[in-house]
Amino acid sequence: MNKTTQHVNGTARSIDPDRSSEQAAVNTGPDLMNRGPVPVNTGRAAVNKRPSAEGGDKKPSAAVRLVQLARERYRFVMSTDGRPYAVALDGPNTVLPLRGRSGVRQRLARLYADTFEGDVASQSALADAMTVLEGIAEDDDPVPVHLRVGQDETGTIVVDLGTADGRAVTVSAGGWHVVDRSPVLFRRSGAMAPMPAPILEGDGLSMLHSLFNMDESAFRQLVAWAIAAWMPNIPHPVITFKGEQGTGKSKTAQMVVNLVDPSPAAKRSQPRDVKAWSTQAFNSWALCLDNVSSIPAWLSDTLCKAVTGDGIVDRALYTDDDVVVLSFRRVLSMTTIDAGAFAGDLAERLLMLELQLIDEEHRRSEEELDTAFDAVRPAVLGSLFDLLATVLAVLPNVKLAKMPRMADFARVLAAVDQVMGWNTLDDYLATSANVAGDALEGDPFGSAVVALVEQCGTWTGTAAMLLEQVQPPGGIRPPTWPKDATRAGGKVRRLAPLLRTVGITVDDTQRSPDRHRHKLLTLTLTRTNRQDETASAPETEPLWSDVPPIGQGHRPPDLH
Repeated sequence: MNKTTQHVNGTARSIDPDRSSEQAAVNTGPDLMNRGPVPVNTGRAAVNKRPSAEGGDKKPSAAVRLVQLARERYRFVMSTDGRPYAVALDGPNTVLPLRGRSGVRQRLARLYADTFEGDVASQSALADAMTVLEGIAEDDDPVPVHLRVGQDETGTIVVDLGTADGRAVTVSAGGWHVVDRSPVLFRRSGAMAPMPAPILEGDGLSMLHSLFNMDESAFRQLVAWAIAAWMPNIPHPVITFKGEQGTGKSKTAQMVVNLVDPSPAAKRSQPRDVKAWSTQAFNSWALCLDNVSSIPAWLSDTLCKAVTGDGIVDRALYTDDDVVVLSFRRVLSMTTIDAGAFAGDLAERLLMLELQLIDEEHRRSEEELDTAFDAVRPAVLGSLFDLLATVLAVLPNVKLAKMPRMADFARVLAAVDQVMGWNTLDDYLATSANVAGDALEGDPFGSAVVALVEQCGTWTGTAAMLLEQVQPPGGIRPPTWPKDATRAGGKVRRLAPLLRTVGITVDDTQRSPDRHRHKLLTLTLTRTNRQDETASAPETEPLWSDVPPIGQGHRPPDLH
């Protein structure tokens, strides 16, 4: 039998000439194999063909077609925390994660099946496409991606309504408006719920006050806190509702959080660890920890950092050495019965509002409260955005004679007072001093130090001498009592801000004159009258009192 040879991939192989005609028939491709009914996707397949290495046409892979479909419909960005997102070219200005539930991967899989009927993209093709799209997202500089509240380059505050159409509220010194498309990028999470569009109808603040059992001083502080909660670049104190059982703490906190950042789960239990907390905080702008009776040290520190701005570094998914950074500043609320449960650092970051016992005449069911809240919420939001716009107009000119802790929030209170004629700043400072006193009373070691300094006037010595001299109540050391001199010195330094509020200063800059050069603590009583220990609480006023309106034109006051 006569045989010839041809080279295949560089290797000579025998070919039977008698099979040449059969082989030619097999390789004729479209001329012989595509006869019959025209396939459904013929047009698109023809467009998507590409030259092969042998000079013919070859259908692109599923991964290539997935990338092409994605680029036709989305642009790709990288957020400042290193996460890739997609933004629809024709749709709301909200980002979609590339992976995960309701992400681009899932949408592309369905789009592929709809576009190429009878064909389903494999998991490997989807994974390859996602890798390419992540690379595309890295081509440009990172951009800010916001959650519920953002701010554009001009300083305009933008609040995402969370609706499917992507509408948002823009607030500036010139007023507020509902816009069809947000000027900044927002991301969404499963912990978010839509916010109703604000309207100007009646006195929204009076409507809101009618739902809460708090006096006018507390309500005005609440209003100021609510508008500050939409200012993304300042620390926000943890608004804490205190009261005995039956004062409606949980329901009040739930309504307040749902004003600022509506959620199907506005109230949360205390997280079990930092990872659980970071997941909750990353997915909500505002959240409430309900029924707090005691706070472990790690959670107290974590909440303090969330107030001023926190960052948590974690290993990136599916990698060994890459990391992602969860960075956030959050708006927090808590409910509690005992203010002494909070550590000193956290106590300084609280806005404590005490609720009064609800009498039978004013008690309402949860269903009735929910119905009333839903009915007035658009008007309440309109009044709050009205006040926010007015405050933004006067805030640049607000100067404080003294800068207390949470100084940015204090400036907002001063601006609210200037606009409304209120005294929220004085009430906040007075209440903060009382909270500090409560926190000291709740700390056995802190109380013992206060008692020692009140007895001596001025005390100087080492941390070991202080630990030896102060005695725990009943002679039994509680678990929080310092175990050695090092821990005693550290605790005094942490208690220094609280001690200062009750008139005791702490100086740890001196050393003993002997050769050992031990660090000395000097505790000095600066107040002269025992009655000056804490600031007086604001005078209690009747509940559900009338709140003066702020005007209906949402125009800032004349500053000239």
